[in-house]
Amino acid sequence: MTNQRLSCGLDLCCAVNLNDCLIYASESVWIQVPMENPIRQTYSYRTEDYPEDENPWEWWNSFRVICDYNKKLGVSLIVSHDLPDEEEIDRWLGEPVRCLILPTTLFLTNKKGYPVLSKAHQALVRRFAMQEVQFILTGASRYQSVSYYHNYLDYLWKGCQNDGTVEKFARGYEDYLQCPLQPLMDNLESQTYEIFEKDPVKYREYQSAIYEAINATVYKMQEERTIVIMVVGAGRGPLVTASLNAAKMAYREVKVYAVEKNPNAIITLQALQRDMWKEKVTVISCDMREWNPPEKADIIVSELLGSFGDNELSPECLDNVLKFLRDDGINIPQSYTSYIAPMQSSKLYNEVRQLRDKDKHPLAHFETLYVVHLQNKYDIANPKPLFTFKHPNTDALDDNSRYEIKTFQVEQNCVLHGFSGYFTAVLYENITLSIEPSTYSSDMFSWFPIFFPLKEPVQLKAGDEIVVHFWRRCGSKKVWYEWCLSKPIPVSIHNITGRSSVIGL
Repeated sequence: MTNQRLSCGLDLCCAVNLNDCLIYASESVWIQVPMENPIRQTYSYRTEDYPEDENPWEWWNSFRVICDYNKKLGVSLIVSHDLPDEEEIDRWLGEPVRCLILPTTLFLTNKKGYPVLSKAHQALVRRFAMQEVQFILTGASRYQSVSYYHNYLDYLWKGCQNDGTVEKFARGYEDYLQCPLQPLMDNLESQTYEIFEKDPVKYREYQSAIYEAINATVYKMQEERTIVIMVVGAGRGPLVTASLNAAKMAYREVKVYAVEKNPNAIITLQALQRDMWKEKVTVISCDMREWNPPEKADIIVSELLGSFGDNELSPECLDNVLKFLRDDGINIPQSYTSYIAPMQSSKLYNEVRQLRDKDKHPLAHFETLYVVHLQNKYDIANPKPLFTFKHPNTDALDDNSRYEIKTFQVEQNCVLHGFSGYFTAVLYENITLSIEPSTYSSDMFSWFPIFFPLKEPVQLKAGDEIVVHFWRRCGSKKVWYEWCLSKPIPVSIHNITGRSSVIGL
């Protein structure tokens, strides 16, 4: 590892020479960048106004552009006494910051005579600790031993380790690109089912929704009868169990049909039916789109949602089973909405750029959507809703194609690398599931966000408008997404005709 200091505007010769070295180097290079312009710090002690200064992030941004976003290039961020505003700190969180350089002059002395950081600097350390940065101490020690600083930083570091449900589950998968599941086209492995069945939130909320739906069904029934519930895409049975538990809570008799096409999952369902569920459950080994049920359902329950809501083809599946439902029947979920937001992440851009496949279009990996546990990123603007699907869907649409335009305002200079995607779902009435950050269902880990990359980074200025166009396109055998920009600069349509990425029907 080599450390190179960047203490003023762009040094073009240095960037060019360093880029030449990076092409052949096996080690990484960390560029020292001050968090605050030294000119601003100098004028903080003067009464006159300081001249307009360039933000050090601009130096770094120009430097790494010259070096073509080389993945071996990282940032050593020199922490200033006066911290920049939150928005600037957020922007650094979307950069490859490898370490924080902490001058000893930052430290205060507590009542016991030991070095501590101010609350503002502690908060900064906590935010970067999530990305496992290193610390470098600079300057003369003002205490008996430099170990006092080390012990304090070690104490801070340990206090930053988050052992929440999601953090434990996702550890090691931060910013790791994964292709979304295609359960309609592929049969999931037993291990995949097992992972998602451990989610402590999803099935609790589903059970609550089914309970409320049973009560609503009882309220409008004109004659006493057994309530019929169909679980379509039953997997290994967690929603069947949730349905039976909800019926028990409501003191109602139910008849459950568990419909599943995966032969591996069917074996588990049949064993559960034989040993536990008995005559309350009928297991149907069939693709839900091809099944002809003997009776209609009061409630249809499914968990066909993907990280973008509709990307595992829930709309196509549930439109096909509409004929199973009574006229006044209830679908769980009742609706779901996808969300998108512009995002800066040189980490993810470089991860996509490294992917190679000789049998695909040269830009195929930039025209593919990925499931990612987002960590090293800066949210340029808040998410906005994109596509909404409601069930039961009584509209006589030929397909579920969609097209939307979304506009986002840019608050500060930054770089657009792609769009993050989320979803919210209304299971029943006010019972919801969400991975959209502002309404996130705490401790739920069944879904990570989606990432839609752009072929080339787009430089943005404060005040710019980002205008993005999104399509959901449908064919007879496949569904795919297309996306492009019209502002601040036109960017060509990604994944046109589904040439790089499709979801099989």
